[in-house]
Amino acid sequence: MLASAGEVVGIVIVAALAAVGIVTLFASRFIKIVQQGSVGVVKRLGEFKTVGQPGLHILTPFIDKMEKVDVREFPMTGDQQAVITKDNVSLQVSATIFCQVIDVRSALFEINDFQLAVDQLSRTALRAVFGELSLDQALSERETINSRMQDHMADATAKWGVRLNRIEILDITPPMNVVQAMSEQKEAEQHKRAAILKSEGEQQAAINSAGGRKQAAVLEAEGAKQSAILRAEAQMKVLELQAEGEKKALELRGQGEASRLTSIDTATINPRTLAVLQLKALQDIAASDNAKVVVPYEAASLMGAAEVLLSTLRNEDMGDASTNGATRPVATPARPPTKELPPQDG
Repeated sequence: MLASAGEVVGIVIVAALAAVGIVTLFASRFIKIVQQGSVGVVKRLGEFKTVGQPGLHILTPFIDKMEKVDVREFPMTGDQQAVITKDNVSLQVSATIFCQVIDVRSALFEINDFQLAVDQLSRTALRAVFGELSLDQALSERETINSRMQDHMADATAKWGVRLNRIEILDITPPMNVVQAMSEQKEAEQHKRAAILKSEGEQQAAINSAGGRKQAAVLEAEGAKQSAILRAEAQMKVLELQAEGEKKALELRGQGEASRLTSIDTATINPRTLAVLQLKALQDIAASDNAKVVVPYEAASLMGAAEVLLSTLRNEDMGDASTNGATRPVATPARPPTKELPPQDG
């Protein structure tokens, strides 16, 4: 029985679809597309052949096989694990490792599963590094821990074609009793710091007070010094003015004495008048309260001159009396009081 036209068309369509499926399946086995950030490792009959870069690659059907490897940096976060520090304190630690495949051939053919190997290696390195540190160092020196872990793992991972870019410690959890002890220690340190700050503040306040008193004393001393200087300058000015006045008074007295002596020098003095003046001066000397009186050598001649003067005056009075017809009584000249002179030595 001959098939109808519709059945023929259906058979053709099914055959075409089957052919397309077979071709697509066949093409997917030998046509590969490698994405950016990955490479394709081509193995021929199970043996390494080449590394394909990103792009379209056509493989030999049934002979070649491609395995794609991500060469971008990827993080590996492990779960928390128990570690023991150098001072026997148990901690729960978790870390993240950032690594990158740099040699795909070694990553595929040197180790069965490089990701699992890196994870297990990081666990052993974490225990080893924390075992060399005390609790305080483990809690405060994370950069040191990261560096030591990277150095500890670098040689092994380089053999696998994996590079460790960095290692970060995510969390460190000490036991509750250690946390409580740390809290008490922190509180004690805060009290100690507060006491130190209080004492330092009191010390600074005392220093400031002493500095203020010192500054006040210095200013007071400066004021007293300036006052003393001003008083001394004023007294010096007064003395200068007094000296200047005394100098001018002496000059004026000297000028007066000089004028008087000049007038005496220019005047004509009667010898009788001079004798009377000398006699009067001798009387003043004799009337003084001094125990000793020094009589000048010229005193004898002075007394003789006084006698002559008195005789002359007496004669003149007598002549006047005879002329007038009246007799005047003879006056006895008054002698100045004399003192007994002490004997002179020698």
